[in-house]
Amino acid sequence: MRRYSICFLIAAIAMLSGFAVGMGIAGRHMRLVHSVPDTVYETETCPEIQVVIRQEEPDATEAAEAAAPVSRFYLVSETGYLLVFTEGKKDECMQTHIPITDFPQEEQEKLREGIWFDSMMEVFFYLESYTS
Repeated sequence: MRRYSICFLIAAIAMLSGFAVGMGIAGRHMRLVHSVPDTVYETETCPEIQVVIRQEEPDATEAAEAAAPVSRFYLVSETGYLLVFTEGKKDECMQTHIPITDFPQEEQEKLREGIWFDSMMEVFFYLESYTS
């Protein structure tokens, strides 16, 4: 029993001395800095970079494609959870971790077949209406 108490005492002394040395080293490098009165500090550290990739005017078809919605979203149940896919891409867009069992039976049937949405906000509103 005496051997364990001596080991504990040595370990405690070593930890406290290490802490004291660490505080002594850190204390020398710490200093209190006061702000200058009536000074406004900027929050951004990097200027905004504006790059022009194409300088020629786009034709009418490119302007129409740019104005058209980028993609549609497909909400479907796979392996019991809801997934959101982007139209034209086979990669998974978002895994919701929402089980299909949180929905009424008639909605579960629709979700097994899949539902199309025109925007991600519509997907969020749909999910929120049933999971809130």
